[in-house]
Amino acid sequence: MITKEPRLRVGIMEGKAGISGCLNGNFRSPQYPGQHFSGNFSIHSLGGEILLTAAKGGGIVTRSSLSLLSEDQATFSLQDVTIGVAFHWERQEAQTFAGNLRILALGDGTLTAINDIALEDYLSSVISSEMSASAPMALLKAHAVISRSWLVTMLKRGPAPSRTSPPSSSGNEHIVWYGREEHQMFDVCADDHCQRYQGLTRSIPERTAAAINITRGVFLVYGDAVCDARYYKCCGGRTETFENTWEEIPHPYLTSVADAAVDSPPILDEEAAQRWLLSSPEAWCNTRDEKLLAEILPSFDQETKDFFRWQVAYDQDELGEILKEKSGIDFGRVQDLIPLERGPSGRIVRLKIVGTKTSIVVGKELEIRRWLSRSHLYSSAFVVEAQRDPSGTDCRFVLHGGGWGHGVGLCQIGAAVMASQGISAEVILKHYFRGASLKKLY
Repeated sequence: MITKEPRLRVGIMEGKAGISGCLNGNFRSPQYPGQHFSGNFSIHSLGGEILLTAAKGGGIVTRSSLSLLSEDQATFSLQDVTIGVAFHWERQEAQTFAGNLRILALGDGTLTAINDIALEDYLSSVISSEMSASAPMALLKAHAVISRSWLVTMLKRGPAPSRTSPPSSSGNEHIVWYGREEHQMFDVCADDHCQRYQGLTRSIPERTAAAINITRGVFLVYGDAVCDARYYKCCGGRTETFENTWEEIPHPYLTSVADAAVDSPPILDEEAAQRWLLSSPEAWCNTRDEKLLAEILPSFDQETKDFFRWQVAYDQDELGEILKEKSGIDFGRVQDLIPLERGPSGRIVRLKIVGTKTSIVVGKELEIRRWLSRSHLYSSAFVVEAQRDPSGTDCRFVLHGGGWGHGVGLCQIGAAVMASQGISAEVILKHYFRGASLKKLY
């Protein structure tokens, strides 16, 4: 197991023709000993070289990479950082970061910005980026532990190739799940693909520092290993298993549990899915307490009002266009959407899409969410209502869904409600991660 605090490389921006911002204090570069840089700056790539122009320190040119090291806890700001990539809340904003800045120039002429930072400093931003720093302290402490645990398992695992199943003999099955295959130049990205990391912009030092300091070096462990502690916004009433979302390797601490004090049965068939998703069962994450939600969710997450139960509707032409755009496959007119396999939370693992030109089975949950929306469906937990006209030639598909995210591990809104009721961080963690325990490793 880990014995000391690691440093990590966080990818902030990729594919940029230019990067601009401000060095809020003195920075130095090992490539230019004795020279300091501060103030507004711009960076461009010229034939594989990097040109930095700073208000103080002038202009310098380096080959392929540039390191700017913070002195006296100086911070740096970057303009036009994209958050919520490919999700319904995608936008750009200015962000400020602690630690060091590294710029890479790629062969295609684009730039990548990387933040080199210590793990515990990184966590102070993650907690308040994922959840509002005004959230109950028990939630912030629980989130510090799972974010720390997840990160260390990712660092140990290293970059992984894309994981897809081999096509079926008939060539009509597309099953894919996503790991960290996109990140070869840094450890984790700053967006929802890994963990939200939006710098110091959303950090409230008093509360986040307290949550980090109280739990410093504390990890969620199972047996002799740190837990791969996953989380998401809202389970919809019941959590999902690891193997239904990623590799088919059961994780004993990532089983399906009810998001409530009283257990409820798992979703085992389509009839149960209909009852579950067309109702509003009692669950911690089933809340419309606007005051509590304002305390726990970042402002852009508060724009999503219907996260426990939601509805999306498409006519045949619109759905066919979306599927062709997202999958590259021309289904013709979509005739039916048929769930073939569900997990115990009601999330669809394999979905058959029937069109006039072709029929294909798609999975797992994230690929289903990507294919069926121009951004992402909130989750793959949905039942399909096919509203057909009397002739049967035209159809409107209404998806009645539940939850927001993959559903594996900690339900952030459920955990927040538990914390607001006075439930401790340790009890919250042991509810969502069955059989796991807390251990201080450094």
